[in-house]
Amino acid sequence: MAAPVRDSACRRALRGGQQGAERGAAAVEFALILPVLLLLVFGIINFGDMLSVRQGVSQAAAEGARAAAVTPGDTEAKKDAARAAVNDALGAHGATCSAECSFEIARCASASGPDPDDPSGTPDCAYVEVVIAYDMLIPGFGLVLPEKLSYEAVARVS
Repeated sequence: MAAPVRDSACRRALRGGQQGAERGAAAVEFALILPVLLLLVFGIINFGDMLSVRQGVSQAAAEGARAAAVTPGDTEAKKDAARAAVNDALGAHGATCSAECSFEIARCASASGPDPDDPSGTPDCAYVEVVIAYDMLIPGFGLVLPEKLSYEAVARVS
């Protein structure tokens, strides 16, 4: 039967060997967790950027509707004022209103949009829909983030 090891140098060597193996295991675990951690961090950054741009789009639509509502003149003058206000508001995000943006001055039927069955009378609502293409801050999240951001706003014409 072997006698227990009482030499302190031997004990330290045995413990040091165990710590080295534990450090190697920690490195392997970190290497396995790192891709998931980076995916979460970059996903949060991308989603935050998308929400910021979405807020800018909603603000631009509201500014466009407000500009159309308070601009005196005919329908074309109101649409031009709305388009200018939208592009000015979107300038902070480096975007402009795409061809899909719509500017309408029509009768108010409800908050859902103009009433096509009642074209009579003076237009009293400005409807603005802003649609922009969203370029992701960090590519690779196209499955979960939208390609286009849109928002609609309505304002009563004074």
